[in-house]
Amino acid sequence: MDDSTLRDRLEQLGLSEKEVDTYLSILGSGEATASEIADDTGVSKRYVYSISESLEDRGFVEVNDHVVPTTIRARPPEEVIDALTDRLEEMSGALDSRYSSSAREPQQFDVIKSRVTVIKRLTEYIRNAEREIMLSVPQQYLPEISEELAAAVDRGVLVMLVVSSADGLRPDDASGLASVVRSWDQPMPIMLTVDAQFGLVSPTEMVTRTNSDQRAIAFVQQQLVPVLSGSFLGNYWLMATEETVTDPAPLPATYHDFRHAVLQATLHLRAGHDVQVSAEVRPVQAEDDTTHIEGVVVETKQGVAEPQTNSYPIEHTLLVDIGDRTVSLGGSGSFIEDYETDEVTLSLAE
Repeated sequence: MDDSTLRDRLEQLGLSEKEVDTYLSILGSGEATASEIADDTGVSKRYVYSISESLEDRGFVEVNDHVVPTTIRARPPEEVIDALTDRLEEMSGALDSRYSSSAREPQQFDVIKSRVTVIKRLTEYIRNAEREIMLSVPQQYLPEISEELAAAVDRGVLVMLVVSSADGLRPDDASGLASVVRSWDQPMPIMLTVDAQFGLVSPTEMVTRTNSDQRAIAFVQQQLVPVLSGSFLGNYWLMATEETVTDPAPLPATYHDFRHAVLQATLHLRAGHDVQVSAEVRPVQAEDDTTHIEGVVVETKQGVAEPQTNSYPIEHTLLVDIGDRTVSLGGSGSFIEDYETDEVTLSLAE
């Protein structure tokens, strides 16, 4: 950044032209007397004292008036940046409370430049999730979103969580935060998909550092989010180690997220339960030919919980005995199963 741009940025923070001149003079010398600063900037010594007190109030410098002559010392730039960031974060809640979210529809693509906005968008997406969350976050950041994740699990959302840069992760560290938790000791990008509609990708530095020049991307597009989900399942999920898996949920229950239905059917089958299925289905690639099926789940193909039984990462299938034959059932957009469905009800056989 050249001097002209630096001056512009400081003025955008509310410093006057003379305050900028004075601050840059102090910054260049590290510590100086009022006389030295006055000589360097061409303003009076009295004015230097006045400006220095203003800069001290804003956290840019320290005035050492306990020594003779008085000196003005520049605070380390990283401390100044941290202090400014903290003040902006303190403002965030007050600004949010005055902002009408209904007045703005989500953008299809949004380049995010600040840590505060990344954290806000992550928590906002998790808080509003209704069916499914896929998420990877570094272990050090997990406590900041644990409350939102636990609330999502409590309201019946399927949460698939990868804790990256994991150092000695214990099962209790992520207990109740996800349906399935995996860990990986390597760093990885922060990735989030919600309900196959909302997505976010961010370099880890965006949330682990208060001052980063990295950029994150958030998007709202039903055609693109499944691509991110496929990358999550096919790359990072496979590389991570399973830490915890939820217990089978009480049945009967209706699932609008098909992967969640497959996971629960799998857990109940492994527990020795007979699981029945009821669903309105369509033959794959047929738009209007809807029929109702009922049957018993005889097998699942899935990659959410170990051991994985699918042939490729996005395959999540229920094999259902409907009496005269066994059919395969997949979620919306399936292309290799016999039928696809938007909603499935699971119950325990009597």
